[in-house]
Order: sequence, then structure tokens, then C-alpha cells
Amino acid sequence: MAPALARRSAEEPSQRRNIRLMIVDDSMVARAVLSRMVEVGGGIEISAVAGTAEDAVEALAHVSVDVILLDLEMPGAGGLSKLPEIIAAARGARVLVCSSLAEEGAAATVRALAQGAADTLLKPGTGRLQGRFADILTAKIRALGPLERDAVRSRSASSAAPLRAMGVEDLSLLAIGASTGGIHSLGRFFADLPRKIGVPILVTQHLPVPFMDVFARQLSSAAYRPARIATEGAPLVPDEVLIAPGDAHLTVEGGRSGALRVRLLRGRAASGCLPSVDPMLASIAALDLPGAVAVILSGMGRDGVDGAGHLVAAGGAVLVQDEATSAVWGMPRAVADAGLAAAILPPEKLARRVASRIGQFHANQ
Repeated sequence: MAPALARRSAEEPSQRRNIRLMIVDDSMVARAVLSRMVEVGGGIEISAVAGTAEDAVEALAHVSVDVILLDLEMPGAGGLSKLPEIIAAARGARVLVCSSLAEEGAAATVRALAQGAADTLLKPGTGRLQGRFADILTAKIRALGPLERDAVRSRSASSAAPLRAMGVEDLSLLAIGASTGGIHSLGRFFADLPRKIGVPILVTQHLPVPFMDVFARQLSSAAYRPARIATEGAPLVPDEVLIAPGDAHLTVEGGRSGALRVRLLRGRAASGCLPSVDPMLASIAALDLPGAVAVILSGMGRDGVDGAGHLVAAGGAVLVQDEATSAVWGMPRAVADAGLAAAILPPEKLARRVASRIGQFHANQ
């Protein structure tokens, strides 16, 4: 079957060109409605459409796009099983899953994010593809498109801050913050982290409550160690991952004189995120615990920069993911621009940098 390919305009060399979008959906009505919706505000053009995932892979051999809007439930192999091929054929384009399967609690959502999709959005019924959904959809496309990434690169180039010294204390606690694109980055990070590091690991990933059980199971597999959703008063155990629940900030209390335990907070965070990375890092900074390291992975916005400031002031170190491997270089960039980062690297190299801080006792285990 020939790909359902629609070329709307020739590529323009101008730096101010539109974001080129590909829509992959088996419904002709949905393709038409989505096309009109994203083109209304300007700045986004439909460069290609496809009715199946197989058609999308074939079409991507002939057209360059910036963002791919992908349905998961389609005839043939389906969007989820073909996602790795689509990403490989996309040559750097970001994939935004827009599917009824991306509903709260759907395992397909977390699988898509783990396989490399940048973000997901629940697609309502065709008759409700309007209003606030249109605003959210176009905002997500713009965030993933090259214009926003180019603006970030320009701001960063003009305000690049020097890297900080990382310190030499043995690793005592590892905290990770992530948002858009973070689940895939977490998989890459843990793939290169030693199976035993001898310290507890905390993770705050921006996800709603119904996703958390699936995410915890997926992360446990990817991290090669137990991963569970944090509960009030739970002890921090070496080489176990505690995950912030979707409706509370994961913080820690205790310190040198006592065991570290979880304290869940539900007040509003300055970043507006729930859960938020900032309270997690600020609570670690208050422990007077030498050797704490934070890692900020791909994500939209500035969540984590305030907490990183507290942690660095207390003697901790903060490492951030680089722009080239981030789906959205927002959270890592904010920390780097603030002069708080000790390293700016891909997830695999961040893991190796963390491993360099493992104490001699644990390194020999």
C-alpha cells in the first residue's frame, strides 16, 4: 500500500520556517480535524499524513518533519509496535503520542514513553477535538518543535555559565528529576549505572497518579533493582528506588543521627508542578549529608532549579542531561544557565559520572 502522503509546502531554508508536522492516524476524519486545528494558530504546517504505522515509516523516507503526531491503535502492526522503526526513520523528529490508548493508567502510554516517544496526550472523541484540547495540542507541538529548541540554544549560547566542581565525597544519596522525555532518559541512565551503588535512589517524574503503578513496574525492570511508589514514613533503603506519587512531593527527613525516611508534602510548589523536583532537592540539602548527587533529565519548564540551588549551597552536586539527547531541554537548561551544573552530558555518561563517586566499599561489592 502506498503511503498516504500529503506534501503541503516545499521546505524553506529560512530560520523562521513553520514547524513541519506529520499526522499518523487511521481515521480520515481525525486527520482532517487535527490538521485544521493545528494550522489555525499559524507556525505549524502539515507536511505529511499517514493512515498506518507502516505507511508512516515509508513516508518518512521521502519527507523531513519536526514532530510526528502518532495514534497507537491502528490497523496493521499499530503505532506502539512500530514506534522504534518510526523513531529511527524520523531522523531526529520528536514523537507526540495522541491516542485514546494514552488514557490515565494505560500501560501503552508508559511503554511508548520508555521506547522514546517525547510526550503523550489523550485524544478525546472526534466530536470533542476542539477547545482546550486544541490549545494543549498546539502547545505541546511547539515545545517539541525546532523553533523552541533553537530559541533555547540561542539563549544558552549567550548565557552559558561555567561548570562547577563536583566534589570528591563518597556518594551518599542519588536523586533524579525528570519530565517530558524523562522516562526514556531514565532507561538510558540506569542502563549504564552499576547494579549496586550502595545508596538510596529517589525519582520525581512528572506523571499523574494513574500512571504511577505502571511506571514503577517499568522502572524496576529498567533500573535492575526494586522500584516502588513512596509512602509516608517509608525508610530509604540502599539500591532501592523510591518514586514520588503523582499527588505529592517526595521529600526526606532524618540525617546523620537517624535513618532517612520519606515525608510526603502536598502543598503548592513554586514551580506549579505536582510532584515537584524542588521540594525533593531542598529536603536533601537540609539533611547535612555530604555526597548527595542530583541528576536532572529531560523536561519542560524550570522545576528543579530552586532545589538545585539549595543542594549546591549545602555541598551537593547537580548533573544535567545535554540538549542533544533531551526531548525538551527546559529543566536541565534552567539548572545549567543558573551556574549550578557540575556536568552536562547524555544520560549514559551522567550514570558513569555518578558511578565515579561510589565509595570504595560499595565499588568492590
